[in-house]
Amino acid sequence: MSLFGRKDDAEIRFRSDIAGAHGDTESVSHRLTLELARAETFAAMLAHSRASRTIEITDLLAGMYICNWDRLSRYWAEEYREDVESWLRGVCRISPQRWHSWIESYDRERDEAKPSRFLRLLPKRKKASPVESPLQLSAALAAVIKRAENLAPFRDRMEDRAIPILTSECVLLCIARSYGSEVSQRLAQLGLDMAKLEQDALSPRRGPLT
Repeated sequence: MSLFGRKDDAEIRFRSDIAGAHGDTESVSHRLTLELARAETFAAMLAHSRASRTIEITDLLAGMYICNWDRLSRYWAEEYREDVESWLRGVCRISPQRWHSWIESYDRERDEAKPSRFLRLLPKRKKASPVESPLQLSAALAAVIKRAENLAPFRDRMEDRAIPILTSECVLLCIARSYGSEVSQRLAQLGLDMAKLEQDALSPRRGPLT
């Protein structure tokens, strides 16, 4: 179940933490679909909640689950989905009680698609002090994002460069391809349909801008 409306899933944005406060786009290495950008925001909130200076693969995976489970659940057969959700809730560190309260809130508000109200239910992010450094991606997550940039089938033009557009499917594929990692092994054990995921991630029927 996606906890945000899917009406604007095709919208693309710059990664704000890379573009910088003054609109500097020289170091922008990719763009994100709206739903993946929301997952990234949630991942940062999880990292802040445990006072971490880095965003881990599990943080982003948790954000993808919270923001886009409707879409990603199709890569597991029906008989696996309950186990997958149980594991992902554990990754998110979400109690069943809180999870159900979020679902109830979503059910009340999905027709209006107002994510701002839902976000108020999430753990509050502490304000950064003037000397506090922004969160960084862990080495493992940075490697996943780099692979996703290389594999992304779609590009967007920015000035004289072609910028890869990252989708949840492409990032999930790269997480699953992190062979030898605990997360990759767990995804395989839980019955992830790699063939279907590879097809949708690398040869999607529609571009993210349609």
